[in-house]
Amino acid sequence: MARSREKKRDLRAGVALLWGEQDQPTRGPKPSLEPRRIAQAAVALADAEGLEAISMQKVAAEFGVSAMALYRYVPGKAELVELMVEAVLAGGPDLSAAGPGWRPRLEEWVRQCWAVYRAHPWLLAATAMRRQVMGPHQLGWLDAALAALAPTGLTAAQQHQVFLLAIGLVRNLAQQLSDADESHSEEWRRLTGELLERHADRFPALTRAIAHGLFAPDGTDPLEFGLERILDGVEALIARTGAGPEAATGQAVS
Repeated sequence: MARSREKKRDLRAGVALLWGEQDQPTRGPKPSLEPRRIAQAAVALADAEGLEAISMQKVAAEFGVSAMALYRYVPGKAELVELMVEAVLAGGPDLSAAGPGWRPRLEEWVRQCWAVYRAHPWLLAATAMRRQVMGPHQLGWLDAALAALAPTGLTAAQQHQVFLLAIGLVRNLAQQLSDADESHSEEWRRLTGELLERHADRFPALTRAIAHGLFAPDGTDPLEFGLERILDGVEALIARTGAGPEAATGQAVS
């Protein structure tokens, strides 16, 4: 079997880079770049052209240096993408303006998270649901969600499951946004309509639902609709666990 030529990642080095704990050179010329600037340039490139456009060579060109020069600051593309995620998550979440109680705070968390995903569509692929090195800003978002849920009386495991539901809603809508293609959707609706005309007897519920506007826009905000359903379910769970009235309603009691 041929040996893989790919260099195995040094995860400790990746953690040190994300957390600013890497050793700093004490001799030689002062570095002309820094990981933060490199990540910002890569973010701008991904915002314009998508994550697939990111390469060490292309990002290096933004600074007029070679790809090899960039490796002095960032070990590889995987680490660069992790730095990019940190860069776009650096601004939040700020829940200080949210109303009292766990529910308004978690609502605000979800809306701010959705705003980041909409501004940076490549974030969906960059944060694929897998174990990955996480920086302080990414962990800060998780910490803020758990802090919002702390007054609910739910167990730590239940709070984490609620967090997964919330971020899952955001990621699902981000995927829909990424896949959106109006011309393709129109063709799909036309072909599906023709198929159901020929096979309506096989799919009576679907045919009936389409006839009553299943796919017709009704002005519903999918984020708000999904968020309300999730939080209503969380309130029902809190009530079943016997939590206090302030937790069950999502409001603080003075």
